[in-house]
Amino acid sequence: MDADTRPELAALRDRLQRTLDDKRAEARARRHARGYRTARENVDDLVDPGSFQEYGQLAVAAQRSRRDYEDLQSSTAADGIITGTCTINAGQVGAERARAAIIVNDYAVLAGTQGFFHHKKLDRMCELAGKLQLPVVMYTEGGGGRPGDTDVTTQIAGLDVESFRTWAALSGKVPRIAVNNGYCFAGNAALFGCADFTIATRNSWIGMAGPAMIEGGGLGKYEPTDIGPIEVQARNGVVDIVAEDETHATALAKYLLAYFQGPVAHWRVGPQETLRDLIPADRRWGYPVRRVIETLADEGSFLELQRTVGRSVITGFIRLEGQPLALIANDCQQLGGAVDSEAAEKAARFLRICDPLGLPVLSLTDTPGFMVGPESERQGAVRRMSSLFLAGADMSVPVVAIFLRKGYGLGAMAMTGGSFVRPVYAAAWPTGECGGMGLEGAVRLGFSKELEALQDPAEREALFNELVGRMYEIGKATEAAAHLEIDAVIDPADTREVVLRALRAAAGNRPR
Repeated sequence: MDADTRPELAALRDRLQRTLDDKRAEARARRHARGYRTARENVDDLVDPGSFQEYGQLAVAAQRSRRDYEDLQSSTAADGIITGTCTINAGQVGAERARAAIIVNDYAVLAGTQGFFHHKKLDRMCELAGKLQLPVVMYTEGGGGRPGDTDVTTQIAGLDVESFRTWAALSGKVPRIAVNNGYCFAGNAALFGCADFTIATRNSWIGMAGPAMIEGGGLGKYEPTDIGPIEVQARNGVVDIVAEDETHATALAKYLLAYFQGPVAHWRVGPQETLRDLIPADRRWGYPVRRVIETLADEGSFLELQRTVGRSVITGFIRLEGQPLALIANDCQQLGGAVDSEAAEKAARFLRICDPLGLPVLSLTDTPGFMVGPESERQGAVRRMSSLFLAGADMSVPVVAIFLRKGYGLGAMAMTGGSFVRPVYAAAWPTGECGGMGLEGAVRLGFSKELEALQDPAEREALFNELVGRMYEIGKATEAAAHLEIDAVIDPADTREVVLRALRAAAGNRPR
């Protein structure tokens, strides 16, 4: 210490140092032994250097009546939650658009449990984020509520905390990203589930109750690793993106946040002529639509969400000339591109999140319609599929629809915001085809008598193929455009420019 340093300043420096990793070497070693990072290591990796302004660093657990205060200063540093403002991605988008708030739970403090001052800090940051319009990144690792805060003597159940409401109230106002590694139970899981977008590592276990609560409820004894493992939570849609580890999860959080921070100046794109040959000449053959997306988008800009959920519809983000867009697309290699209940709900939720946050939507449509049949109805198809119409009706951002191939029935309408005239521009590739239902189904239904009249299977098949061919000629995209049901048929290689021109024309259309 400098001899000229005043005692009170020296005491402050010592007090602050007790909250940092160098003074908590044992806790740091335990994290590293598991292959995990400390909370402050995650903070340092997430925020731009020199930009972090911490709030509530001097807080300790409300346990002074039962524990040594000096010990609390390091063992319960910051009361197990690091909060503050910062910039993230300033090098890409500029300091003004990079403003953000962070909330990082510290598992090394009482297993990341939520105590009295922990909640106060969380509430303070959520209120600031709403007031200052700051996106929030939250790390959620922790075991839920903390019963050991004995300094608080006026609580009964402690259910009057505001944290869950204040966090949820930011929905539709600012982007909220939750990141998890390790155990995330009870209140921590509720915060994770309330986020707009969720990222979790392969070493994540996420559940609305931990082992103690489950056993206390008489529901049996379980290990923490039995509850909400990543393979379960990714498949059911709780986790949007699975990361390899905390380093990867932090990089993904920064990458995801950037879509809501606006355009980037530097981008590259591959040859667009490739798009002309990605759709097979035989309309019955499938193709990998992700190749279409990756070719169309700026290089490396495609980020997919919920890949293992509702697989016939892809949701995610891309950039075109640096401009961020929300994307929905049909995958014809899953259910032939038919939109089932799970896919409809997934797409609807995605659109409802992106709309108030201001991202335009690009729909790459290739669907025979909604998935039908008794099994589909047992899954609640009527209500769940209709959610996609409701989301489309509520949207205020521009929508551009590109029909890659099939645009049939209610499912195609739902993919385009509820109607082919809902988008600011609706165009098809030359491979596009439109109709009230799939061609084969339309022939079987509309010409059943003619087909049944033929006893010879070969003759029946020949007539069927002839009728399908006729229907195809009638429903070709060029005919739909000629009848003004869509706006244009375009060269696939021109798709980027077509989309960008449409968005420029709609530039004044902003969210409510």
